[in-house]
Amino acid sequence: MAIHEECGVFGVMSTKKENVAGIVYYGLYALQHRGQESCGIVVNDDGVFSSYKDLGLVSEVFSKETLSNLPEGSMAVGHVRYGTTGGTTRNNCQPIEVNHQKGKMALAHNGNLTNALELRDKLELSGAIFHTTSDTETIAYVITRERLMTPSIEEAVSNTMNLLEGAYSLVLMSSTKMIAARDPYGFRPLCYGQMQDGAYVVASESCALSAVGAEFIRDLFPGEILVFSQSGVESRKEHCGKQKKKTCIFEYIYFARPDSVIDGVSVHESRMRAGELLAESYSVDADIVIGVPDSGLDAALGYANKSGIPYGIGLIKNKYIGRTFISPGQDERLDKVRIKLSPVKNVINGKRVVLIDDSIVRGTTSKRIVKLLKDAGAKEIHMRISAPPFLHPCYYGTDIDSQENLIACHHSIEEIADIIGVDSLGYLEVDKLSKLTGSEEYCAACFHGEYPTKIPKDLRKDRFERKLSGRV
Repeated sequence: MAIHEECGVFGVMSTKKENVAGIVYYGLYALQHRGQESCGIVVNDDGVFSSYKDLGLVSEVFSKETLSNLPEGSMAVGHVRYGTTGGTTRNNCQPIEVNHQKGKMALAHNGNLTNALELRDKLELSGAIFHTTSDTETIAYVITRERLMTPSIEEAVSNTMNLLEGAYSLVLMSSTKMIAARDPYGFRPLCYGQMQDGAYVVASESCALSAVGAEFIRDLFPGEILVFSQSGVESRKEHCGKQKKKTCIFEYIYFARPDSVIDGVSVHESRMRAGELLAESYSVDADIVIGVPDSGLDAALGYANKSGIPYGIGLIKNKYIGRTFISPGQDERLDKVRIKLSPVKNVINGKRVVLIDDSIVRGTTSKRIVKLLKDAGAKEIHMRISAPPFLHPCYYGTDIDSQENLIACHHSIEEIADIIGVDSLGYLEVDKLSKLTGSEEYCAACFHGEYPTKIPKDLRKDRFERKLSGRV
């Protein structure tokens, strides 16, 4: 598995002045799986913004001392990041802060715009100066421009949504309000809840609400804008129903934490169902079913339940190392697989193993895992993948942006099985994806190539860096 994940956004609006940075810290900690490159928190203390952002994990960036240096306040927003557009630099850390004639704004964004380059060109021609290489700054500029011409921040956000194309779940705050917004397709998840003391919390996933003791209220509707103020919560739905809902199916397969519920569907149950479907499609005589931690475990349990083959813990994950794709070099990636996963030899030795994982991208990580199991004495390895083969790039926030690196674009399933060294290989069929969520309201363009929006004109991941260096 070697895919960059999404980002995670979190916001809190309290009824009183309190340690809101601490609340955001725990929320981001629960969303760490969505981004491990950088993180940040911005606190609003009666209109005065204080922030801290840096590269690294939440626990590394925010020490006890760092958190204590952030003031108490009534609002705060936070972000964990993996960059799908823009490089890994401190400048690209979020939330992005803006000072303008009508006040201040802090913005956190999950997703990827398909028209970011065109919007940025227009803004630069009108005099805007960019400091980052992420499309989040483009959103911030458009909202700021609209805010200067409108009576409220929520009106500015609504006007901005008329111009944005692609995937975006936003949490932002002005001096007096917190705003949450989800794009009309609902590509990325966003939900909100309420704490016992009345504070409202917005998060990418419901697991983050649980982490801070907030009661889940509901997911935002695609296209919805929620306005949180001291007078309560206002829902604006002028952008709802403009597009058919297209939540990213890979949220259920891989991105989200299994204890999250997205749009009424349990992530754990959807992964269990994927395993059951694999067992129905690809039965095999075997002694044990194991999953690749973490996102393969639920599907492995589903496969075992359906097939009657015993479920076992055959791979142990070192919890203190990040996911394999953090390493920029191929050699480093292979080294980290060896450090990250250890086979349980007593479970594997002499057994015919069904190995469940969520995907195969380049094949290098899968090949290494198979070798680990063979070295541990596995007699046979039958690999089952709880997603269809990746055949197309994603333009909505998942870093699958080059077909030349996708193994399924160049090899048949039999050839892939031979390359990674397994006795058999089976992928979840595309036409069965709807059974994971119980509806057809999802985006699976990375599997079948049917995109719900226009494809960006410039597909290079470094398109903003190239602009800054004058190479466009």
